[in-house]
Amino acid sequence: MSPDSQPDAARDKLRVLLIDDHTLFRSGLRELLERRGIEVVAAVGDGGEGCRLAADLAPSVVLLDLRMPEIDGLAVLQKLNEQKLGIPVVMLTTSSDERDLVASLRSGAQGYLVKDMEPDQLIESLQEIVSGKTVVAPHMTGVLAKVVKGEEPKFASDARFSELTAREMEILCHLADGSSNKVIARELGITDGTVKLHVRSILRKMQVQSRVEAAVRAVEEGVCRKSQRRSEG
Repeated sequence: MSPDSQPDAARDKLRVLLIDDHTLFRSGLRELLERRGIEVVAAVGDGGEGCRLAADLAPSVVLLDLRMPEIDGLAVLQKLNEQKLGIPVVMLTTSSDERDLVASLRSGAQGYLVKDMEPDQLIESLQEIVSGKTVVAPHMTGVLAKVVKGEEPKFASDARFSELTAREMEILCHLADGSSNKVIARELGITDGTVKLHVRSILRKMQVQSRVEAAVRAVEEGVCRKSQRRSEG
């Protein structure tokens, strides 16, 4: 029987390879996908192992986390591209940063989805991607349109920093230097609780998920340099 004559259900069944360093998230997503009839051929936390399994198992699609230790998602994406497997790769991440989206698409990702999306929307997006479409999180489609047109997107990161108060900028630079809340509180003469409130406000205004991500963004954008407080003080 030729591939074209196979039953639709067998021919169209999604086979997913999941690469994500968070064990609980991997387990939960695997269970979710399998309950909806999607085969998860493997779920691993190591990018190198994921690349090997992609070649061995030939999944329909690879779901790849962006932020991972050792080898980050973009590096794994590059390795998968070098293997020339013809398997679409989808970034599945907590980051809504437009720079990450653009970097992923320009590195060959077929999709860019966020981890807090509805399960049914995730399944629908995967089906569209396997059919050859490029799909991104709904709130980021404007950036996709500019990339497709060859335009250079204007990023919102500068605006995010401009919303921070002087005290929040000071605390952000302490975060970029790797300081704990207790150390920041001691150096600024404020309480741990006040520091926590400022950090929460910083994360909200910068639209990031963690203090580490905020610190990385600050250093990458040149807003704060690591150890600048010691070198300037």
